[in-house]
Amino acid sequence: MVRLWRLRKDHRSIEALLRASTDSDGVGLEIHYNGEATYSRRWPTDELAAKDADARLRDFQRQGWATHW
Repeated sequence: MVRLWRLRKDHRSIEALLRASTDSDGVGLEIHYNGEATYSRRWPTDELAAKDADARLRDFQRQGWATHW
């Protein structure tokens, strides 16, 4: 699993994780809120999953979330 980004706001966190498939079925993108998975989707390529994660990152940043590694 690879972390793409992590955000913080008011003692809460959101992170985007890429999970490689074991059956060559693409890659999974997971969004975790305070450590619990709240969103999961499979993409055929890493590039498509990263684009989805980047779009979600921008949405969260517009809502006042700050990048935190």
